[in-house]
Amino acid sequence: MKLGEYLDKDLIIHELSASTKTEVLAELVKPVIQKYPELDQNTVVRILQDRENLGTTGIGDGIAIPHGKVEGLDHIVLVVGRSSEGLDFEALDYKLCNVFFLVLAPEQVAGMHLRILAQISRLLKDKEFRAEFAQADSEDTLWELLQKA
Repeated sequence: MKLGEYLDKDLIIHELSASTKTEVLAELVKPVIQKYPELDQNTVVRILQDRENLGTTGIGDGIAIPHGKVEGLDHIVLVVGRSSEGLDFEALDYKLCNVFFLVLAPEQVAGMHLRILAQISRLLKDKEFRAEFAQADSEDTLWELLQKA
């Protein structure tokens, strides 16, 4: 499985402007709503916040993988965002997060979104990939990097 198959260039945010966890969730969801206007932004953000209340998706090493199941989706949606400065996402290692992969899945899908979460986790363990991700100077550069993933 290649993550590139689940990515859309319109859903890559080269530089997040958010400064809080709630703001970053809203900023990651915004391009999804623009692409899929039938979804309600407040509902999607609430689903993600509810998931965060169960335990942070800031997994450490500067990485956060917020995720949730959304009624009305018929396929998995990935959003990739980066924060050069990093922000407090209540990560398990208490470090700031720079790399964000938002995964939204249809309510009825179980196995596929878990495989995608596992693939993202494996990819982000690669220090070379993380370094290239951090140095990417545009959405296009991030897109090209992620197409190889």
